[in-house]
Amino acid sequence: MARSCFTACALWGMACVAAAQLISDPGAAGPELELVHLYYDEFPTGIAVSSTGRRFSNYPPGLDANNTNDGTNGKYTVAELLPGNSETPFPNTTFNNPPGGAINYTVFPPVGANYQNYLIGVQSVVVDPADRLWILDTGRAQTDNGTLVPASYGGPKLIGVDLTTNQTFTTIVFPPDVAYPDSYLNDVRFDLRPNITSSGHGVAYITDSSTEGRNGIVTVDLGTGESWRHLDGDAVVRPERQFLAYVWGEPVYFIPGPGRPFTYLPFGSDGIALSADAETLFFGAVGSRYLYSIPTERLRDRSEASEVLAQSSVQSRGQKGVSDGFETDSNNIVYVGNMEQNAVSWYNPANATTGTFVRDPRINWVDTFATGADGYLYFTVNQLQLTQAFYPGTDRRVRPFALFRVPLPNGGTKVSSPE
Repeated sequence: MARSCFTACALWGMACVAAAQLISDPGAAGPELELVHLYYDEFPTGIAVSSTGRRFSNYPPGLDANNTNDGTNGKYTVAELLPGNSETPFPNTTFNNPPGGAINYTVFPPVGANYQNYLIGVQSVVVDPADRLWILDTGRAQTDNGTLVPASYGGPKLIGVDLTTNQTFTTIVFPPDVAYPDSYLNDVRFDLRPNITSSGHGVAYITDSSTEGRNGIVTVDLGTGESWRHLDGDAVVRPERQFLAYVWGEPVYFIPGPGRPFTYLPFGSDGIALSADAETLFFGAVGSRYLYSIPTERLRDRSEASEVLAQSSVQSRGQKGVSDGFETDSNNIVYVGNMEQNAVSWYNPANATTGTFVRDPRINWVDTFATGADGYLYFTVNQLQLTQAFYPGTDRRVRPFALFRVPLPNGGTKVSSPE
């Protein structure tokens, strides 16, 4: 065989090069991935880690009809992760089971149930610097055929849970002019500095990633419960026109509903992260490779000129890849998913550079991050691009889904609340 190869190469005037001599993509880089938890049933997005090592995930019925609670199937939208890849509804089973289910079918067309004291469709769970768990409920869920129903007042809300007692201590319901029926409240970060609001309880910042309505950033006063929007429909929170991503070598198109033609990725502002000093908020749309930032004082401002000031203060930080979730560590490094590279990337605000943190063939759709007090970066990998919401419209996911963690560099850890 070698002789015939040599003869052929000689005839064509080419040199024979053994395949082993060719450089190839190593496929992996950075610290070793540690598998933390496997999800065998419901489809996860969020991950939150307490100071004592407790771990929580959520399972949004707004992205997967299998997650939708119909009142009889025992589904839960928030769970605590336990040893042996087991889970238990959190804070309890009752809170995860709205009477009659997550969808109100007594009206036409159906809408998300309007219960303020039950969970409808949770998209994100986050442990704040005071070690409290916050649950962000979109109030939306999918029907059996994959139709995403609109929210009704009482469904979209932010719930705080005391992890010492596992009891809720506050429920903030969003009015319809902050969380529209077609909003999709996605991710949340907390600034607990007492001097930034008159209530002294700090604020939360929330992205609206809606594929149907206006995108924007919601600010919530955690003391008064008041909420408002900024950057509403601005280009920086919107997906780019004809945006096409590739994951595992396949183009990712989106199907907006049953029987409708596929289109480009329509997800708006999604990932969100606070700088270590809480003075800057980083954000970006899934349907964009750009990272943006805005001074947080502009998001807290409710003056007459506040929207003009907010739009004029947005700063482009350059391209960082196709990302869903973001997170920041105590070194003020911003970590972002980079699905097209099977990777997690970093952005360093100190010198405006981006690089690869960890890369592994097992990484596909990196959804949500959490930094732990244990010095690890946790993130879920959930094959979102293989769900029936993406072309060719068939569910090609292979269970289980995964939760990984990697050690943060240079002694990084979870950001504590700035003074």
